[in-house]
Formats: sequence, C-alpha cells, structure tokens
Amino acid sequence: MLINIGRLLMVCVWGFMLFNLIHPFPKPLKYFMDIAMIFMVIMHALQTMFIKASLPKNEKLSGLVQVRIFFFGVFELLVMQKKMKAALDKAKNKH
Repeated sequence: MLINIGRLLMVCVWGFMLFNLIHPFPKPLKYFMDIAMIFMVIMHALQTMFIKASLPKNEKLSGLVQVRIFFFGVFELLVMQKKMKAALDKAKNKH
C-alpha cells in the first residue's frame, strides 16, 4: 500500500518537473526545478546502472523493469527486494 503511494508521489514529481519544461515557472523556481530534474535523472540512472551491475551474469533485467526502476526509483527497488525475500523464504521452506 505505501509503496503504491510512493509510486503515485513519484509520478506527481515527474509530472511537476515535466510541466516546468513545457510551461516554465517564475524565475527562481524555474532554475531550482531544472536543477532538481537534472539531479533526479542522474540519480535514477545511477540506481538503474548499479542494480544491473549487481545482478549475477545469468540474470538480466527486462527493459520494462529497467524503465520502472528509472521512473519509480527506490519504490521499485523495494518491490524487487520484497519479491526476492519471498522467493528466498519459499526456497528455504522447500528444503
């Protein structure tokens, strides 16, 4: 539930920043939003690259998962962590 709220928040943040590109805000806020958008793009790109680099060679991320990590950032990583933990718990219970 909270992860979905976080995803919704990220969609709003992206929308707010993209709106600034289409219809710029007044001067001081415009520059802040431009810097914030550059920072967010760099941080989310780094997150995606680090996740790809940390996976074993035999595992690959699909393009959709990479896009979701880029747009939703840490919220998508939390979903991945939850799925991995569930898979590990299931594997432990089998043995």
